Amino acid sequence: MTRKVSPVKRTRSRSDSIREDEELRLPRAPGLFRRFWARHPVFADVVIVGICLLLSSTTVGITEIPQELPASDVPPFIFPVLMVAASLTLLVRRRHPLVPFVAGCMLAMVLMLLPSPGGPPLPLFACYALAVYGSTRAAWTAFAIGTTTVTATALLLMGLNLITLQGGIDSMLSIVVFGLIGTLIGVNVGERKRYLTALIDRSRQLLVERDQQARLAAAAERARIAREMHDIVSHSLTVIVALSEGAVSTPDHTQARMAAASAAQTARGALTEMRSMLGVLRDVDSPAPLAPLEPTPPHDTVAAAQRAGFPATLTVIGSAEVCPAVAHAVGRIVQEGVTNAMRHAPTATAIAVRVDYTPETVTIEIANDGVSGPVGNDGFGARGLAERAAHVGGHVRSEADGGGRWLLRAELPTGDIARQPDATEESG
Repeated sequence: MTRKVSPVKRTRSRSDSIREDEELRLPRAPGLFRRFWARHPVFADVVIVGICLLLSSTTVGITEIPQELPASDVPPFIFPVLMVAASLTLLVRRRHPLVPFVAGCMLAMVLMLLPSPGGPPLPLFACYALAVYGSTRAAWTAFAIGTTTVTATALLLMGLNLITLQGGIDSMLSIVVFGLIGTLIGVNVGERKRYLTALIDRSRQLLVERDQQARLAAAAERARIAREMHDIVSHSLTVIVALSEGAVSTPDHTQARMAAASAAQTARGALTEMRSMLGVLRDVDSPAPLAPLEPTPPHDTVAAAQRAGFPATLTVIGSAEVCPAVAHAVGRIVQEGVTNAMRHAPTATAIAVRVDYTPETVTIEIANDGVSGPVGNDGFGARGLAERAAHVGGHVRSEADGGGRWLLRAELPTGDIARQPDATEESG
């Protein structure tokens, strides 16, 4: 009996954050107490609530409430309960910073009904939390609205003779002073906190982008090496196979020895090219050559096909003075086109290679008349031809031309028109 195992959902753990911070090389937060409060936020909130209650208890006088005040009909324990409830809202100040501020303003207006309302410090902590965990704009807006509301309420109650003049002034001054101090300190701390957070986020983003660029560069290098390997191995092995088959089938010992010698020469040339190309994969201190590979001349490719017994011809028009990138592309395109003709058109009576150089462009045409049956055009070779042509700003087309004839045609810009390859792409 098999047991189905449900996939494990990967979540971001604290260890992942630690490793990420270590890679960013972030310094430790300054101060022993600051690091302690940062690691224990719940304990810090409880301590702040206790301090707020301790300071608020000294400002509330409920022992002797005159009969003419509206608070004379209210049970005395209501005011301490409201004070405790308002102070407890500081426990949610990190997630909902507006709640303690609203509670502080309401508490200040309720305590106006007492003969000595004093100044509860809750607005100090509430304005600070709103500036740090909210925003600077929200802190100043809330401070203005809260101050205006408490001041208007105090003036209204004084006008109705419901509170004393001293009590109203104390209430207005407490909300203004405590709120202003908390807002100023909170704005300073909040802006610094948001600035550091933005710097760390930007650093993490740059770290991710660096890793992405490294992966893209590695993928491009692998594609380049695979393209070079395909061109070298495919052409060389095709020639070696043709020469080996010819050596086996011919009764002439001299011809067989010549074919075997040509196969060995082709194999040695392929090994030399592979060593030169793979030198970039060695250690930096390795003496292996790191310069770009020398372009394969079209004449050598056609000569190798002729030695293998294929009816290949080469026609060159114009001067072959082009930049190394274009010369390399021309050599590889001719090599791939001739190799495909040798592999897919073994019965061809002609493999005609034509290279036409002009001051602006170089045109390569490779035609053969040995196509039989459907021919695919989506292999690694066709993809490599398109990549090579696009690399220097050109284009390539490979398709049937009617009557069993196949035509590969590439047009590349020359001189300053051709895009120079990057050093990372041509190294090795």
